[in-house]
Order: sequence, then C-alpha cells, then structure tokens
Amino acid sequence: MHLAYPVVLAALLFGIGVYGVLARRNAVLVLMSVELMLNTVNLNLVAFDAWLRDSLHAGQALTLFTITVAAAEIGLGLAIVLLVFRTRGSADVDRITALGDRAAEIPAQAEPAPDAVSKGQAL
Repeated sequence: MHLAYPVVLAALLFGIGVYGVLARRNAVLVLMSVELMLNTVNLNLVAFDAWLRDSLHAGQALTLFTITVAAAEIGLGLAIVLLVFRTRGSADVDRITALGDRAAEIPAQAEPAPDAVSKGQAL
C-alpha cells in the first residue's frame, strides 16, 4: 500500500479536528476534536512504521504512549467540564471566562448606615 493514502486521510481528519477546536463552543465537542487530532497522529505513526518496516516497531510503541496520554487527557478534561457545568450551568467555552469561585465575583456588602444600627433595625 502506498504511504500517501493514510497520510492524506490523516491530514483530512486532522483538519476536521482543528476546525472542531476553533469553531465549536461546547467543551465536550472541543475535547472530541482534540481526541480526533491525537488519533490522526496515531494513524501517521503506524503508517510510517509500516512504511519503514522498522524491526523495533517504534511507531506502534509511540502509539501506545499517545493512546495513554489521550485517555488521561479525556478523563481530566471531562472531569473539568462536568465540574464547570455543575457550577456554571453551561459548558459553553465562550461563556467561561474565569475558573475562579463565584463568591470572589460578588462585591463586598456595604456597611450599614449608622442610624439603622442605632435603632436596632436589621438590613
């Protein structure tokens, strides 16, 4: 088999992944696009390993490491997305500007007026 077929397929899939990262607003779809790009790297590694007829199969060994990194990335990424969705109510990437606590965004309450304190009125 020619090397051009898997390389062209990987280039097309990588382009779709880049488009997904740049154009999508949902964080889960962005993670799926990153996963697609990592899998195109795996496709290239295995294709070049088969083309070079490497006796050590270094491309396939690197593919196993890439799969491990991708699994860790998707696990941590989904955990972060779920946490943000629970606290913010949305997984929209454009609406998430700060990952800080919402309590830090609330301004401090003003001191009560002196006449309200002297009369014993509650605010």
